[in-house]
Amino acid sequence: MPLKTESVEEPSLNLTPMIDIVFLLIIFFMVGTQFADDNLTMFDIELAATRTEATALTPGPDPVRIAIRQDGVLLVNQKVVTLEELEQLLAAKKQNYAEQAVVIGGESDTNLQRVVDIIDVCKRLKIKRFTLAARTLSSSGNP
Repeated sequence: MPLKTESVEEPSLNLTPMIDIVFLLIIFFMVGTQFADDNLTMFDIELAATRTEATALTPGPDPVRIAIRQDGVLLVNQKVVTLEELEQLLAAKKQNYAEQAVVIGGESDTNLQRVVDIIDVCKRLKIKRFTLAARTLSSSGNP
């Protein structure tokens, strides 16, 4: 019976060349790929130029007009609302149009606290376009 004096070599797989090839393919595809532009133009055309800023084709919605009576009652479109209902209404309007405007008006003897409450609601809802309505006085001091 013959005796084996040599040890049998176990086959091994060298992964280094395969890893090198994978990295080279990754680099090749990264260099060869044309990344898409942000404006995703599909046609090679040159657009007409203008010096003015582009505006929306349709105007935004009318501002929400809030009236405050002398007794502190809030009116929106001639309808009596509570402060909570007003907040829900403004939240819905803000969701439909992000730049929704609000005009706050009232009688001259109105409690200032109601005005501050409405401004607070506008700030909570992040409505930045709100203003106070007032009438202008003539040069003689009369309305």
